Amino acid sequence: MASGLPETSVAEALAEKIVALQGGALPAATVRKCEELLIDVVGLCVTARNEAYVRSALAGYDDDGPCTAIGHKRTLNAAGAAFVNGTAAHGEDFDDTFEGGPVHAGAVIVPAVLAACERHNPDGRMALIGIAVGTEVLCRLSLVVPKAVHKAGFHPTAIFGAMGAAAGVGASLGLNARQIVDALGVAGSMAGGIIEYLAEGAWTKRLHAGWAAQSGIRAALLARAGFVGPRTVFEGVHGLFYGFAHTTEGDYDALTGDFGTRWVTDTLAFKPYPCGTMAQPYIDCARRLGARGIKPEDVAGIVCEVAEGTVHRLWEPLADKQHPRNGYAAKFAVPYLLATGFVHGGVGLGAFTENAIRDERVLALAAKVKFGIDPDNPYPNSYTGHIRATLRDGSVVEERQPYLLGGAQEPLTRQDVTDKFLLNAEHGGWSAAQSDAALKLMAGLYNGRIDLSSLRG
Repeated sequence: MASGLPETSVAEALAEKIVALQGGALPAATVRKCEELLIDVVGLCVTARNEAYVRSALAGYDDDGPCTAIGHKRTLNAAGAAFVNGTAAHGEDFDDTFEGGPVHAGAVIVPAVLAACERHNPDGRMALIGIAVGTEVLCRLSLVVPKAVHKAGFHPTAIFGAMGAAAGVGASLGLNARQIVDALGVAGSMAGGIIEYLAEGAWTKRLHAGWAAQSGIRAALLARAGFVGPRTVFEGVHGLFYGFAHTTEGDYDALTGDFGTRWVTDTLAFKPYPCGTMAQPYIDCARRLGARGIKPEDVAGIVCEVAEGTVHRLWEPLADKQHPRNGYAAKFAVPYLLATGFVHGGVGLGAFTENAIRDERVLALAAKVKFGIDPDNPYPNSYTGHIRATLRDGSVVEERQPYLLGGAQEPLTRQDVTDKFLLNAEHGGWSAAQSDAALKLMAGLYNGRIDLSSLRG
């Protein structure tokens, strides 16, 4: 052991706990969440399958193989399938979120583990273990130094996703502790994802989940073959947190302390709206205002209390957020999203077409929306919403949302998740028969042999 290095690294402590889970049973609540993650992710892959960015992702991978790109006839190698499915699942920003992060686990971990198991270990039980482990690692990593990765200019889902995918794939393939450490060490050099996509609504955020998923597969396979990675990948002087959060100081106990005995995975939130997570409580507030019978034209101005950590992504430059340049940029523009929810009573996939983002009533209301920073806002531990609207008659109306709908405080039901899947599948062009067959397959996937062939086409 080199001078100054720990006797037991963070990755080694984590790997021992992962291996201990491979032969045991998961808590019922965790199994249920993994079942719902599967339903949600498959629906998201289908809803995006005809989008230009998914077609580009599929065409850009020339690695054919036996694995399923969900919703497509063409098959790819494991890494390629993970990339395409992860990109599709994250592409519409309709995927799950972890409120402590914020990170999006399902779009990374489910594609990675499914592809790896389809190719290398078609055992449904091991796929379940892998999805649970990978999701848990990804989410817990976001708690080590909260907000720091985003503040440094990186996308936490991309950075922590590569690590979570390596852990999840490693668990699903039955890697031993040393191999899992190596997989994590290798994945640290594959992690990446800048947030410059915000500038003009570029597509790169969409590929972050897919890139992390395929990186996890490649890292795990390299480790299984004996490739050595740094065991101090997390806390090292040039490790993951130094590189992407500019610090080696963090609460590593949040990652390893009670891993395997308490599951933060159980608290994952499923989104009711296809847009940025922190915007969603503001949409709920706007919908309630609209339900009062207030007309958009009655509003003189709106001021929202917001968390400082959300301003640079969702509120500034304010003029661009009031009048987004394109449909993708609109997904991260709270004034536009709030106004859409107010005017139309909700925000669906149709809110981001070129026609929708030019809706004059929506834009007129969005132009009246401003914000003020609330220093006591609990973000990122919870996501809240607030609207204070001054009406033309001088009266003031106010709405608050203390939590994220679909999250731990008010989770979606299994039926809600299923209904969301059905709507997404219909939007993606699947017939009712295809959707029903997919639901039947997913209901037993973790109990049998992994065969995703019926999800093609």
